[in-house]
Amino acid sequence: MARGAAFFDLDRTLLAGASGELFSEAIHRAGLSTGPLPGEKFLYGLFHRIGETLPAMAIARQGVTAAKGRSSAAVREAAETVVEQLVALVQPFARTAFTTHRDAGRPIVLATTTPYDLVKPLADALGFDDAVATRYAVDSEGNYDGTLDGPFVWSAGKLAAVTAWAEDHDVDLAESWAYSDSFYDTPMLDAVGHPVVVNPDPRMVLMAAARRWPTANLDVSPGVVKIPVVGLEVQDVARRLTHPAMYPYARFDIGAVDSIPDTGPCILVGNHRSYFDVVAMSLVIAKAGRSARFLGKKEVFDAPIVGQAAAAMGGIRVDRATGSNEPLRAAADALDGGEMVALMPQGTIPRGAAFFDPELRGRWGAARLAQMTGAPVIPVGLWGTERVWPRSKRVPNVFNLTDPPVVRVRVGQPVGLKGRSLAADTKRIMTAIAGELPPEARESHTPTRDELLATFPPGYSGDPEQEVARRPGED
Repeated sequence: MARGAAFFDLDRTLLAGASGELFSEAIHRAGLSTGPLPGEKFLYGLFHRIGETLPAMAIARQGVTAAKGRSSAAVREAAETVVEQLVALVQPFARTAFTTHRDAGRPIVLATTTPYDLVKPLADALGFDDAVATRYAVDSEGNYDGTLDGPFVWSAGKLAAVTAWAEDHDVDLAESWAYSDSFYDTPMLDAVGHPVVVNPDPRMVLMAAARRWPTANLDVSPGVVKIPVVGLEVQDVARRLTHPAMYPYARFDIGAVDSIPDTGPCILVGNHRSYFDVVAMSLVIAKAGRSARFLGKKEVFDAPIVGQAAAAMGGIRVDRATGSNEPLRAAADALDGGEMVALMPQGTIPRGAAFFDPELRGRWGAARLAQMTGAPVIPVGLWGTERVWPRSKRVPNVFNLTDPPVVRVRVGQPVGLKGRSLAADTKRIMTAIAGELPPEARESHTPTRDELLATFPPGYSGDPEQEVARRPGED
């Protein structure tokens, strides 16, 4: 059976921006050039924002002439000095794509216009199997002679170079993947069986739509939708519109949001009292100025419109009936990429007497995620959401505008976990969440029949006083 490979473009695809400026600085520092070309910085800035342009590529074509007489070894040594900076620019979820292809037995190959001697140290550092790049011919002394050794690896030239590499390595392009942002890489994308458009430039947005090519963004979790060209997540836009004033039928008392780290992985965990909890958590996340990947029950993702929106914002679908570890793996990947994951360890809203129990019990998912990734767990205490939207109602009470109930939210410090026992760490997490609730939450309360009925779904016809069993608090 023929095997495929995975070809990755470099600038604005694999990297968050352009590599040219760093390579140029390295060449200047090494004394291999007289200094920046006129307008060089402007062109790099333009490339970073909108991608490849014909003027930039025209200048790049002249690079082989400008390099005449330089030592190829010295150029590679100069390139090695910026490898660490370039690795820092690699999109956080590129490594997930690398792993997927490696696990499938496909070689991963860097495919870029940038000269081979500049990109080879980076390709080696990232574990690429090879690099398809523009090669400058060298003379007997190892100096560039001012000519190309093969095609200028851009547009049709990149396709020619990739095709030649595939033939030399017994790779079938029909079984291969290619990733690029650039309209000018259309020939390469069109030649493979699995084209993937990444962070598309304006023209590639139209091309991808016309060819029905899938679009991915390696700076966010798989499946997250971003608005082309401007690069904003759907959740970014929603967060900018999320404000307590949107919910005049509730008042919000939100505190200690600065306990959420500004950057880096973290696991946000809250208790579950109402369908309105999601709104309260969203307001917390909006105040923190970050995006989050919510773990939610499959019913949410199966719902029309709401499900598509949840998926577009990077929600992670959980179907507990399957017993699959896939949702946890997806959440762990998001955390490994530096994102925030939000979940409610109780898994569902407690019913009946369990709703009023001051002791919170949770499932093991958050503790397992923390153990898998080392990400800090941040507790969030939610109180009063059930007064806005009790479980017994199909919709919130949006007409309570004169005396809306108060929703109290408190964010705590990271939970001290031991990492030895999932059960013990889960108990620590739930205790920390309970500690962020008001004093009355930790007092025993004998509910009335009406209070019990409010904890059951609409249409419930049983006897709530006979249903005293707690929802299971373990996996």
